[in-house]
Amino acid sequence: MRKQRWLLKALGVALLSGFALGLTLGQPLPAQAKTSQAVTQYNQWKKIYVGGKTQKYVKSNDGSGSTTALSEGQGYGMLATVLAAKKGVNTRTTFNQMYKYYRAHRVSNKLPLMQWQQTKRSGKMTSQGSQKNSATDGDLDIAYALILADKKWGSKQINYKQAAKKLLTAIKQKELNPTTYLPTMGNWATSSYDRSKLRPSDLTTGYFKTFAKYTKDSTWTKVASRSQVAVKKLSARHKTGLFPDFILATGKSLKLKAVAPYSIESGTDNQVGYNACRVPWRLAQTYKLKHDKVTKNALTKQLRFFNQKKQVQAVYTLGGRAVNNYSNAAFVAPVHFAAKTMKKTALKNKTAKQLSKKVPRKNYYSATLQVVTGLE
Repeated sequence: MRKQRWLLKALGVALLSGFALGLTLGQPLPAQAKTSQAVTQYNQWKKIYVGGKTQKYVKSNDGSGSTTALSEGQGYGMLATVLAAKKGVNTRTTFNQMYKYYRAHRVSNKLPLMQWQQTKRSGKMTSQGSQKNSATDGDLDIAYALILADKKWGSKQINYKQAAKKLLTAIKQKELNPTTYLPTMGNWATSSYDRSKLRPSDLTTGYFKTFAKYTKDSTWTKVASRSQVAVKKLSARHKTGLFPDFILATGKSLKLKAVAPYSIESGTDNQVGYNACRVPWRLAQTYKLKHDKVTKNALTKQLRFFNQKKQVQAVYTLGGRAVNNYSNAAFVAPVHFAAKTMKKTALKNKTAKQLSKKVPRKNYYSATLQVVTGLE
């Protein structure tokens, strides 16, 4: 008995010594320590960018002019909030307040897509004119966040499951190209030309496979499959493996055609701009969920390109030339998350040095992408 106690005591000393030695040698900290920075940044972000009282929304106006909110930001906000809950933060009330805001700003009671923009007018957040249309990227994140909420908290108090399924039915009916089965840009895309406009950062194959399983609707399996074809084709277009902000996709064979600058949204339409900067995150999301070969190959090719650079900069041509000589967290954070997911240590460490420990102020997009990818 004494011998057993002596052995246990010796083992305890050895374990403590080993832990201390690990700290000294810079070995990884326990999981709780790893997540603390992501949670701290979420709390910083929430204080700066989340507005509203009983209905919470993400402020996108960067501290100037009228307060605005976007369905894109609402999707990020709901996703970040439920991901923070998975890390032990008590965020259920905040999530429900964000859910209420989404509900209050649907296209209609019968069409639960979210209106893409609201502006504060006479003290109320309202949409006017084309702002009442939807944006697919926001709807996809909202739907996925509702599924995560259902899995985390159940649907007895608030029926997240029913809300998710109704939203997914609306996305299927109004935001998918009926020929290519790829996501369109929103419910306003009804002509054949508008339906052919593809934002590659919307190819969230992991979401689509999750939607298929959750709804038992084979349409989503087809959307996932077609998205994988598009990812493979996009990856093969350039040595860098980079995807543009927009491209045209037509026909059942998914013929891809480049777009001209300013033909859809901005001068970076045919470059890696502030839409396509999300692609490494979206691919890494999919790989974490499904570990498929197509995603792995496309992501590995992009990370190989970024690893050859001294730092990740803002906006690239598809050939790999940096358009600007400055960096931005909206570009760095997705690459950092992807490097972490794919266990590319050198790139992960390099991009970590580019990211501020404090959430950027007056830069909703950069701050929000940094927080969401940090919590994934």
